[in-house]
Amino acid sequence: MASEKIEIGQESKPRFEFRSFGQNFDTIWKRMARFSVPIPEKVWERFSEEIYIISATNDVNNTKIRDGKMDIKTYVQTIDGLEQWNPLMKGEFPMPVSVLAEEVFPAFQVEMPALDKEVYSFEEFLHLINIHPELLAVRVSKQRFGYMVNNTICEYGVVLINGARVVTINSESTEIADILKTISDIGASGIENINYLQAIKRVTGMINKPLANETL
Repeated sequence: MASEKIEIGQESKPRFEFRSFGQNFDTIWKRMARFSVPIPEKVWERFSEEIYIISATNDVNNTKIRDGKMDIKTYVQTIDGLEQWNPLMKGEFPMPVSVLAEEVFPAFQVEMPALDKEVYSFEEFLHLINIHPELLAVRVSKQRFGYMVNNTICEYGVVLINGARVVTINSESTEIADILKTISDIGASGIENINYLQAIKRVTGMINKPLANETL
């Protein structure tokens, strides 16, 4: 069966992903750039400011807010060490209390706070997060450089997690074999595959475990 051709920035069926975080992936980044086919100029370099909502009791739902819009993805499965995530919920602020009560807070898997308003602004929602003992709003700044290797969407990113600088590499596709070949080609074999949720928990101290420390 032929592989599905994917394009950067375009929707496809749910993808599998390899991603890692550390302090230095320069050798891998250079190989990624050299193996890459030409890509659209709009994804050469991208910047974003996001807020991730981290829950001490949840590792399966990944929630981020960008430009006033909330995006929640849920973990589906792991095959050959690669994770697959599906969209769970999309919303924007102001947000009805029914959405918070029925979709957002259940995704955090924590005790529901008192919700006494019909609609919540972004600032009011963040206040609920900030006073909750098991939730943390984490500011994440991203500078991402896009590539395409073996028909997989790749990136090298410089990420600030509450001001702490880390770098990230990734390869994602609907086709597992293409990702595994890319991991080998760019020299990333044996490096731990973790998602943003896990990386943020480690940087903020919610999980007592270091990131990868690739120094080649």
